[in-house]
Amino acid sequence: MLHKLTVPISEEAIVALHVGDQVYLSGLIVTARDAAHKLMIEKFIRVPQVLEQTDLYARLKELLAGGVIYHCGPVVSQDDRGRWHFVAAGPTTSIREEPYEAEVIEHFGLRAVIGKGGMGPKTIQACQDHKAVYLHAIGGAASLIADSVKEVVDVYQKDELGVPEAFWVIRVEDFPVVVTMDSHGVSLHAEIKQRSTAALQSLI
Repeated sequence: MLHKLTVPISEEAIVALHVGDQVYLSGLIVTARDAAHKLMIEKFIRVPQVLEQTDLYARLKELLAGGVIYHCGPVVSQDDRGRWHFVAAGPTTSIREEPYEAEVIEHFGLRAVIGKGGMGPKTIQACQDHKAVYLHAIGGAASLIADSVKEVVDVYQKDELGVPEAFWVIRVEDFPVVVTMDSHGVSLHAEIKQRSTAALQSLI
């Protein structure tokens, strides 16, 4: 089934999604990789109160409530007017964020995570508990995906973390993804692993 969703995404829209559904996503989303996740955990989540980066925290609370994180280390360019553009925007491997993602989903009210390769049991449980999904983007299509990025709205922590690890706030239109982990506890990645293991055992 094909769904067109606009960020922020409602809980009802997430519950309506199932593994295998195609999604065209529009609205503001935020890129975040390893260093960005580590920062969120150490500065914002696993602390009794937020003491640092308060402007960033307020902005993330606004953007990620019902929002989307994209595991992406973009290639960017800057024009003569100082505006940033995404040249390539392919997904990075998501499993590296498994130690963090469940807490990020819960704390910020995240509705979707985009990446490649899927995630593990902690994340699928968080998707069930907090009504979120994992959306698989096409690896190897970085330039094509960049065509869906219509505007770079803002960037945070670029100087501190570097371009690939920064929080890039981007406006996308009809960003193509597929649901591979849904809010009902189904993970296509887990199913494929089980089937592959069974097939391997039959050959040994």
